[in-house]
Amino acid sequence: MATTFKNFLSNDLANTRTLLHEAIPITGSIVSGTYASDGNIKTYGHGMFKSVYDYPYLSSSANHIFDITAGYSTTSALSGAANTQNAKKINLYNQMAQYLVGYDETGSIKKFVMPTTLTTMTDCLFIPFARLLSKDEIKKGSVTLEFGLSASYAQDGTTFDTRGKLIDYSGSTGYYVDSPAGEYGVLYGTSSTSASAHGGVFNSETLGDATTMPAVGLVYYQAGIAVVSASLFNDVADGGVLKDDLGTSELGSGFGATGFNAITGSTLDTFSAGILNRVYNVSFNNTTELNSTIYFCRVGHNDFNYSSNPTYLSGSKMRVKTISSDTPVSYFTTIGLYSADNELLAVAKLSEPLRKDPTNEITLRVRLDY
Repeated sequence: MATTFKNFLSNDLANTRTLLHEAIPITGSIVSGTYASDGNIKTYGHGMFKSVYDYPYLSSSANHIFDITAGYSTTSALSGAANTQNAKKINLYNQMAQYLVGYDETGSIKKFVMPTTLTTMTDCLFIPFARLLSKDEIKKGSVTLEFGLSASYAQDGTTFDTRGKLIDYSGSTGYYVDSPAGEYGVLYGTSSTSASAHGGVFNSETLGDATTMPAVGLVYYQAGIAVVSASLFNDVADGGVLKDDLGTSELGSGFGATGFNAITGSTLDTFSAGILNRVYNVSFNNTTELNSTIYFCRVGHNDFNYSSNPTYLSGSKMRVKTISSDTPVSYFTTIGLYSADNELLAVAKLSEPLRKDPTNEITLRVRLDY
């Protein structure tokens, strides 16, 4: 127990903030292919969404990756009382909107609006990522969502006739801050490499151009949620952005000729399965914010030259001195940080003892992370 204390001065403390990033690649084989048939996809009795795991979800080593569902507003052209699970789809849209967009001055839930075009997104696909992966937030400018957008797809998640890639260009300044859930950026559609002659979905791409590189979704960085507009999965004839070079049935099995409109007659489980079958790749970098307080423990030449360890003395004499004129010597092994009333709060251990005597001064740097 310490018997001598030294107070910190204002210039002995420093606060730092460090952002740690980790790359998160999610391949189509996990979501829609080889492993999906092993029980990686969990469905629920309520039928509101599906959950994707990296291993069979009954396994103790399985980790939750993301959920997937969809919904539309009451003002959407897709909304109708005769639709399958109509109320659930409206409730899902409202739930996500009130969390991510908030309320207007009348107390009504706002709708999703594309900030680059100010168009309202009334029909949306929602992908909330697990906090285990997104950590404190998703790194801006690191998001990639790649989907198969044609009738031809394979369960191994690697072969698609036509693919579209969604990426965010938020960077450090291109994001928006008017969401109650934090910062968000725009997802733009780009072309993907394809083995077929059809190539990518968008051509001669120009950022923000409504035809060649349109804004088709939003990503909320702190919330860890991607919101994709229905227009990505509609063909051109339906007012969407998908290039119409494969005929009337752009999405084929599970979707029908009107693409996203299949949601009106399908359960959310069925529709979510159709989307998962076309996931080619998902990737982003997460962010862990590490806050630190650094304490500079300054030991002057006259400080702590004697040990408080009872074994430092033998017969009332210092073990390190053979004659009375010898210089006192001590060795540091531990640093204790105490409260104002001298209660021990934290302990730091040195990698090796440090010699201290009146001829030297030492500054020890102690960092507390939180």
